[in-house]
Amino acid sequence: MSQLITCPSGLTGRIRGMKVREERILTDRKLAKGGGQIDELLAACWEETTDPGPYDFGDKGIDWGVVLQGDRFYALLQVRALTYGPEYAFSLGCQNEACRARFEWELDLGELPVRTLSDASRSAFTQGNRFETRLPDAGLRVWFRLLNGADERKLPQLRKTAGDRMLSAMLGWRVLEVEGVADKDKRRFLEDLSLRDADFLVDEFDRVDCGVDTAIEVECPECLTVQEVELPFDRGFFLPGTGRTARRRDRTSSSRG
Repeated sequence: MSQLITCPSGLTGRIRGMKVREERILTDRKLAKGGGQIDELLAACWEETTDPGPYDFGDKGIDWGVVLQGDRFYALLQVRALTYGPEYAFSLGCQNEACRARFEWELDLGELPVRTLSDASRSAFTQGNRFETRLPDAGLRVWFRLLNGADERKLPQLRKTAGDRMLSAMLGWRVLEVEGVADKDKRRFLEDLSLRDADFLVDEFDRVDCGVDTAIEVECPECLTVQEVELPFDRGFFLPGTGRTARRRDRTSSSRG
């Protein structure tokens, strides 16, 4: 079974659901350590490209290393939904200190809001992936870029080396140039940014980018506390989860009866 999808940037192609052989990708520790699992999974389940959108793949097949993060994640959501259906259940704990209950939450992946790549962003991306904004406190212009698959593969190592300086490391990775600041002084400039400017810059990254909004609100069934959480995205995301467990339990109960 296959399905035609259009990613947030306009990249369009046909995907299929995961097969048994894709389990090798999910359990490959070397791929996981090197950040290559997503590329392998997308390459396996993407059958053909019908419209390259803003990308220039030339005569070659799709290169997931140059595809924007938002497109990659959207495609993965569709692969998962096509494989097991759009419902996705996961467990989490209540953040209310007086409660701390564990419960399961289920959502429809097809209902997650999708942000498409605007015409202005598409133009900036195809003309060198260079975006401009002005910091409200510093008053300086800043040029930055959108992240793609090649960047995504480097994120685990960046998190490992950045430690408690993850924010400044991420800003330094995405910021290409700061008005009046030499390249050798860029890192120090970013570390001295006001938190207001840093927050503004992160908002600008999101504003011009495309993708899927993964922040969701859940309500604890015990104390009714509403909390915002990020959609869990790990190896378990690509497994059938509680649905298969429930079916196995029902079959076991029936056989015993």
